[in-house]
Amino acid sequence: MKRGKKYQDAAKSFDRAAQYDVAEAIGIVKKNATAKFDETIELHIRTGCDGRHAEQQIRGAVVLPHGTGKTVKVLVFAKGVKLDEAQAAGADYVGGEELIPKIQNEGWLDFDVVVATPDMMGVVGRLGRVLGPKGLMPNPKAGTVTMDVTKAVNDIKAGKIEYRLDKTNIIHVPVGKASFTEEQLSDNFQTLMGAVNKAKPSSLKGQYIKSATLASTMGPGVKLNVTKIVN
Repeated sequence: MKRGKKYQDAAKSFDRAAQYDVAEAIGIVKKNATAKFDETIELHIRTGCDGRHAEQQIRGAVVLPHGTGKTVKVLVFAKGVKLDEAQAAGADYVGGEELIPKIQNEGWLDFDVVVATPDMMGVVGRLGRVLGPKGLMPNPKAGTVTMDVTKAVNDIKAGKIEYRLDKTNIIHVPVGKASFTEEQLSDNFQTLMGAVNKAKPSSLKGQYIKSATLASTMGPGVKLNVTKIVN
């Protein structure tokens, strides 16, 4: 894959083979985020888990202290008073069964997170083929299947993110934007790593976190010193 001159210059500005402490890595990534838009800074964690085994699946959610820098649109499936609660909490869209054809037939996907009350999961389940592949299916582990829709919406708007293993047992999560201060990115990083460390499966033998890399949307990845981020 041919990279642009900016990327190549950025890649030469530090030792790609070295492993850096978090503070140093954040500084390098921020300096190399030179695109014309506010790049997202992401953390990529390669784990020693085998997601094919249910007990080694990692999935959870955490509220980042400084948010993600992104405005998140929330859709809530509920009925009765829970619809009013969701609306009052600031959900962008609320509804029930009437939204199914809009999503299924019209391809409406103008939302980033879906929350559902447990009694609506039978209805939402019919959207599995559409929402599942996009990672939008509500899930109790992520706190998106709940009767407390007010807390769910508030947390998501405050910067709650979900972390989970992909098919190659890697976790990809945003830690903020390039416009954040190094302190804000560091706070978000520590909160996120605290949650990921706590999620370590008890049945796992061997190394939990094999490698971790920080990168901005358009910039090269900076390797982290794994021994310093595992507790």
